[in-house]
Amino acid sequence: MKIAEALALRSDLQKRLEQLKQRLVKNARIQDGDVPAENPIELQSELEEVAQQLISMIQRINRTNAATRFDTQTLADALAERDVLKMRYNAYRELANAASTAQGRTTRSEIKFISTVSVAATQRKADDLAREYRELDTRIQEADWLTVLQN
Repeated sequence: MKIAEALALRSDLQKRLEQLKQRLVKNARIQDGDVPAENPIELQSELEEVAQQLISMIQRINRTNAATRFDTQTLADALAERDVLKMRYNAYRELANAASTAQGRTTRSEIKFISTVSVAATQRKADDLAREYRELDTRIQEADWLTVLQN
């Protein structure tokens, strides 16, 4: 199995765990004399089984990412870099949006606001970070499809 397949399976397990939780909550209380639509004990058992499968899958993915070379670093290091690139991009995008917010003044006595940063330069920085993120993410996805998942 390749990492990309394992990531899809991890996502499926996470969704299944959430669905089981919701089904458990729906069957947690019933009217006196009624029978639950699903057996909560069986749902709990299934939830625990899926949780164990998810733990195993995440551990295997993490071990593989930590051991896989990616350029001059590991795949795990590249993932950390990608995550921080996304955070930086979002910060600059929000900064550019906040600095460029239009202000409607109807009288001269109203307070005037001015931008403390260059909106154009900040937007360029956000665009550059977005491009870096996309390029790195594409290379990571390529590696995910080429790398075999470890046990």
